[in-house]
This record gives sequence, C-alpha cells and structure tokens, in this order.
Amino acid sequence: SIPLLRACLALLAMPVYLLSLLGIWEPFCEKIFFPYILGALFESHKRKSKPHKQELFRNLPDFTGASGELRLLEIGTGLGANFQFYPAGCKVTCTDINPNFQRGLLRSMGKNQHLHYENFLVAAGEDLRQVPSGSVDAVICTFVLCSVTSVDDTLREVLRVLRPGGAFYFLEHVAADPSSWKYFWQQVCFPTWKLFFCGCCLSREIWKNLEQARFSELKLKHISITLPWTPIQPHIIGYAVK
Repeated sequence: SIPLLRACLALLAMPVYLLSLLGIWEPFCEKIFFPYILGALFESHKRKSKPHKQELFRNLPDFTGASGELRLLEIGTGLGANFQFYPAGCKVTCTDINPNFQRGLLRSMGKNQHLHYENFLVAAGEDLRQVPSGSVDAVICTFVLCSVTSVDDTLREVLRVLRPGGAFYFLEHVAADPSSWKYFWQQVCFPTWKLFFCGCCLSREIWKNLEQARFSELKLKHISITLPWTPIQPHIIGYAVK
C-alpha cells in the first residue's frame, strides 16, 4: 500500500515534480519557498520546541573555554531561531548551505544584540574546512541532520572543529517506531516531502549515528513535538562531549 499511496501523493504534487525535472523547482525552493515555509508554517513548531531549547541550552556556559569566552559554531543557522537561547557575550559563527537565509538572519541578529557575531559562512555540515580544527567550545545543530547528505561525515566535522572537552548540542526530528502508524505515513510522504523541503528525510535514526560517533559522553533523550498535519513527531534532544 505504501507505493500506491506514494504514487497518489506524487500525482497531487505533479506540477512540482515537473518543475523539478525541468530544473526550475530546486532554485525556487531554496531561494523563496523553503525560507518562507521556515518563517511561517513552522512557527507553531518553534513555539512548541521553545521550552525544550531553553532546557537544552541552559548549561552552555559550562563549556566556556580557558580564554573566558564562549565560542559557538552553529550548523544550519537558517533564520537564527536559536540566538535568543545563547548566553550574553558569546561569540557566534553562523554557517548554512543556503545563502538565501541571510536577509532573515540579519533581522534575527538585530533582535539579539546580546551576542557577538563573528562570521557567516556558506558551507555544508559535511565540509567545514573554513573552520579551524579545535577552535570552538560548542557546536549547535537543530533540525539540520535530517537534510545533510551524510550524518556521519557531519559528525566527524563536528568532532574536528570542537576543542577537547567541547560539546555538540542537537535537537532533531527522527524516525517513528516502525510498528506505528506515524512511521507508516513517514514512509508514504518521504519522496514528496523530501522534494518540498530541500532534502529533508523523515525517517533517519539519527540517535544511532550519535551513539556510534567518537564522543566521550552522550546525553540523549527521545521526546515528542507535534507539528499538526505532518508526519513529524518523534524527536531526539541532548548534547555530546568531545
């Protein structure tokens, strides 16, 4: 039944599939559609995830380096939704593979002047070569590992840029229980969802990648954050220490 339902969904989204075949959809999605969706449709999700983020980032100051400054690197900064949770005075380097977020990002920077913004790098999570090894105290990554080309390569880059004793903070939506209806609908929606949301994968078991990465300590828990009328509900949240 999954292939049949996938075909029905693809039929409903046929104009987008045709635009994709013509090479028109992806540039439009990256420049206009996806930034708009992040700022509008996912506003409800941001409200629901706020208390989880407040709790997650509460101990960020504990990872301040020997210099007395907290140096943060955020992968997939997007529109800067995490800035409000960072401690005052910390130095932030923003990275994103999509340069079209920059206008919204500047607005967010203006609202969060308690931070020092050092740089904005157009870079994928799998290739942070512009960031020196061992140069940051914490790496932040929220709702990004679902769409990177390789979760393992991204985690290797995280470990490289972190100083020893530094921390990697994450909040990601993940695959549902394989026996659940939620997982069934994740499988049905996957191809069309991925097309609409710039490569976002609904059913990644990201906790397994984190468990297999070479972190010395991993604090991870499974939580539920519902985005109405979508197959997104199961999430993981926590931090890992290099």
